[in-house]
Amino acid sequence: MMDVKERIIAELTAARDRSFGLTVGALDDPELTSQVSPLMSPLVWDLAHIGNYEEQWLLRAAAGATAIRADIDDIYDAFEHPRAERPSLPLLTPAESRAYITTVRDQVIDSLEKVPFAGALAGDGFVYHMVIQHEHQHDETMLATHQLRKGAPALLDPPGPSPAAGTCEPEVLIPGGPFLMGTTDDPWAYDNERPGHWVEVPSFHLDTTPVGNAAYAAFVEAGGYRDRRWWHPKGWEWRSSSGKEAPGFWHREGGQWLRRRLGRVEPVPMDEPVQHVNWYEADAYARWAGRRLPTEAEWEKAASWDPVAERKRRLPWGDAGEADDHANLGQRLLHPAPLGSYPEGASAYGVRQLIGDVWEWTSTGFDGYPGFRSFPYKEYSEVFFGGDYKVLKGGSWATHALSGRATFRNWDYPIRRQIFAGFRCARDA
Repeated sequence: MMDVKERIIAELTAARDRSFGLTVGALDDPELTSQVSPLMSPLVWDLAHIGNYEEQWLLRAAAGATAIRADIDDIYDAFEHPRAERPSLPLLTPAESRAYITTVRDQVIDSLEKVPFAGALAGDGFVYHMVIQHEHQHDETMLATHQLRKGAPALLDPPGPSPAAGTCEPEVLIPGGPFLMGTTDDPWAYDNERPGHWVEVPSFHLDTTPVGNAAYAAFVEAGGYRDRRWWHPKGWEWRSSSGKEAPGFWHREGGQWLRRRLGRVEPVPMDEPVQHVNWYEADAYARWAGRRLPTEAEWEKAASWDPVAERKRRLPWGDAGEADDHANLGQRLLHPAPLGSYPEGASAYGVRQLIGDVWEWTSTGFDGYPGFRSFPYKEYSEVFFGGDYKVLKGGSWATHALSGRATFRNWDYPIRRQIFAGFRCARDA
């Protein structure tokens, strides 16, 4: 059985293999250095930023080492330079980026033997867990960049069939009562998942699976994008100014819905969860269907609470377990799995596909929990508090399993569609 440091080395290595596979192993230099959208960084920026973040936290902060490239800290500071302006910066070339992050990694591995896993920063390996998850989060961002790029596919679908669709009741009743939201003891959890606190949630009904492409296509074909009744006022402004009338990357041809997925054009699989819809689109569909989006607390209770044992589960199906049998995570597929897949991954209430496939929009604005304390830096969570962002839960097919836990909180502006986001609906009991 691996000890903590051996596991950290294995996870660091796996994350780096994934990063290289999405960048220098997938595309030529011109595509790595170009910007496919002002919403996204050039992929070469993401690559060097991963290494700079690792240098600052694992070498300088944790190991007390001398800086390797302090001169590039400003260039790769995500809060100093918005994505739209990053192509104009003096970025490292792809070859320089690969050499730099490899040097950083080699020194991190060497330093692990000497770093005590103690104190607020390194206790339980926290800072290493933070850096590993940070790299995987950028890998998911890189996949969104791949989705936005034009040209032939650079990523191949894994061999083998997709999981089979499953049959289940359309919704489940989640009985009212208290549950423990967030966590106090998960060594992989970020500051915004803490502290764990009790929340009273009234009874409600929740969709057993995310909303699928067929159901969403029915909303589109019923004129949902042209009927102001269903839209939040700001959502109607977005829809009117953007001219959008379908999910991102969809178009209609010959009476059939097609989608562009990572460079492929293919029929929209009607049995998959809908993705590339923003919060306003999700909210409008829910209103049209006579339902609503769940709150973050409702979603997390359905995903993590065991009403028989009266305890919190880290994952819908328990506290551990290989994701391969329970959820579609970590690029095992390059698309959502069919609705009703992974019955073994159902929560204690019987809700399926809560982890993986698509991020799920909730009705909740992003803010800190009661007693929140920023750690180890405000720019991860606290600077985004205040309600401008909506919380997403559950991860997507592009999310790594290390972040695929019920307490993990993602957030974005309600107009964002390039992320791998969908939703499920709720209604009052």
